[in-house]
Amino acid sequence: MSQNLKSIFIDGEAGTTGLGIRDRLAAVPEVVVKSIAPEKRKDPGARKEMMAGVDLVVLCLPDDAAKESVALADELGAQAPKIVDASTAHRVAPDWTYGFAELEPGFAQKVANANRVSNPGCYPTGGIALLRPLVDAGLLPSDHPITVNAVSGYSGGGKAMIEAYEAGTAPDFELYGLGLKHKHLPELQLYSRLERRPIFVPSVGNFRQGMLVSVPLHLETLPGKPKPADLHEALAARYAGSSFVSVLPATGDGKLEPEALNDTNKLELRVFGNEDLGQAVLVARLDNLGKGASGAAVQNIRLMLGLPEA
Repeated sequence: MSQNLKSIFIDGEAGTTGLGIRDRLAAVPEVVVKSIAPEKRKDPGARKEMMAGVDLVVLCLPDDAAKESVALADELGAQAPKIVDASTAHRVAPDWTYGFAELEPGFAQKVANANRVSNPGCYPTGGIALLRPLVDAGLLPSDHPITVNAVSGYSGGGKAMIEAYEAGTAPDFELYGLGLKHKHLPELQLYSRLERRPIFVPSVGNFRQGMLVSVPLHLETLPGKPKPADLHEALAARYAGSSFVSVLPATGDGKLEPEALNDTNKLELRVFGNEDLGQAVLVARLDNLGKGASGAAVQNIRLMLGLPEA
């Protein structure tokens, strides 16, 4: 075994995201994943010992447990490993780097230089990718009323939801988060640079993975009344040369299904518009378990460990 291998500990590797990260890392020859004995997964001393012996730790835990793991790492001082947190716990924390490498030009280097990175949520990945470039370009005012609608496969809903769908006891389609306080809203607003809290309406469908995130816009309410082509051009300019984010023409039949990017780390952006009506719908397609979770985590791990881009 090469002495140059980078070592990784996935704290919470038995969950959906942890298993996805482990599977993806199996194809990365420059790393070795170290596992803790199952009976010691909740032993703070054993976890701290694992952290002390690796280059990077990935947290795939509930928020409170993730915070506890970070506290354990803090106790190691200068010997603490780098951390990628896949929970919601640190996504808007000012001393953590948000792990969306395509957030703005040069941001991948910021991720590469970081010791602590918060992995983005699946829904915000699509929403931020669509909105942030338009806000930065001045096409979309930061205080504009924004609605984000999205549908995900059931694998993003946790163990109980997965079991219900696979047992055939869950509905074929369901809106949720209708209290308008979904846990992804803070990062969606912050990293899209929105001053006004957006309305976010998530939903789940009877398919395992895949995601569509859409943002409807009345173009005549925007400064300069931009055309759909203007929005497309701003997105295309922002992501030109990106390995994982593509800005594509609208589909000719006006349809888009959510599963085409499953098992990839790709993110596709499109602008569907009607110039005569002055309306547009921005749409992002991604795998909620890929660029929306495990794929993004491995992308961040590669950057933080100085490994080549896949």
